Amino acid sequence: MNGRNTDGTFATGNAGRPKGARNKKTIAITSLLEGQAEALTQTAVTKALEGDSIALRLCMERIAPAPKDQPVTFNLTKMHNAMDASEVAGSVLTAVSDGELTPIEATRVMSLTDSYRRTLELTEIEQRLQALEGN
Repeated sequence: MNGRNTDGTFATGNAGRPKGARNKKTIAITSLLEGQAEALTQTAVTKALEGDSIALRLCMERIAPAPKDQPVTFNLTKMHNAMDASEVAGSVLTAVSDGELTPIEATRVMSLTDSYRRTLELTEIEQRLQALEGN
């Protein structure tokens, strides 16, 4: 039964494909394309120049890929404890209203801030527990 249990998981003693092993279809396709990269690229460029919109999009995605995440710089209040999170939120809102951050950037910063706030809360709780337990 293909070395699998009835629920589809691998049976004991069958770890499946070794880590890093490639799928047979992928290997077959790669071997067919091997040595053809230059000709295929030239065909795609030619089609793009002739007005083929799919070929054009493919070429443009390689020439000018979509922008990746960019670092942002703005003044942010330091967080020493969970209570400081409201000041940080105010800093982020001010940065948006002043045009220093876009709303999307602000949402990402606030997500990071919230994660950090939760970390600070858990640290504070752990410190209180240790103090109560006398450690």
